[in-house]
Amino acid sequence: MSAKPVTIAVGPDARVSGLLQSPAKPKACTVLAHGAGAGMTHPFMAAVAAGLERRGIATLRYQFPYMERGSKRPDPPKLAHATVRAAVVEAGRRLPDLPLIAGGKSFGGRMTSQAQALEPLPGVRGLAFLGFPLHPAKQPSRERAKHLADVKVPMLFLQGTRDALAMLDQIEPVCAALGKRAALKLFTDADHSFHVPARTGRKDAQVRAEMLDALAAWTDRVIAR
Repeated sequence: MSAKPVTIAVGPDARVSGLLQSPAKPKACTVLAHGAGAGMTHPFMAAVAAGLERRGIATLRYQFPYMERGSKRPDPPKLAHATVRAAVVEAGRRLPDLPLIAGGKSFGGRMTSQAQALEPLPGVRGLAFLGFPLHPAKQPSRERAKHLADVKVPMLFLQGTRDALAMLDQIEPVCAALGKRAALKLFTDADHSFHVPARTGRKDAQVRAEMLDALAAWTDRVIAR
């Protein structure tokens, strides 16, 4: 399995890197944004792309401009939203016959949902969040979920039960309020990075495989509509 480097134009003078990875006959493409602290080449992102490829789904991973510059300070929302939209457009241009799913890990998923809430992303049939960052650690809140009411496509929330950025008593009511648009899949003992303690007798790779099975099955349902 190999990923093809691509360049994504965010504006007249701005470019970011991307990696397009696809099986021979993909059924869909996931446009996948990274988390705040690590870029598109992080082992978690690479493993997700490889796992989706094995399940018949292409991915376009991409960098936000701040990560491209080597900065630790995330971009302001307006620029992040523009980057999400540019990546989705690029995925549609390169794989014009495929339905698109957009989303990502933590910060990347939240920026994607905000972009979709502001204006529907072209060709996107659903949003998938790999650990939605609902609130800062030890500061439970639902403020970051308000914009989700403006998202009209199906959403999948993949969450660990030990996720300090999405406590169960916060994320479960959020998903319930969204009704049929939202599906919540919980992974017992997993944290925000989908890591599980050794005492559980499970490996992170097992959790990730279950997560990707859930994402692939949900994608099948969404694109069949």
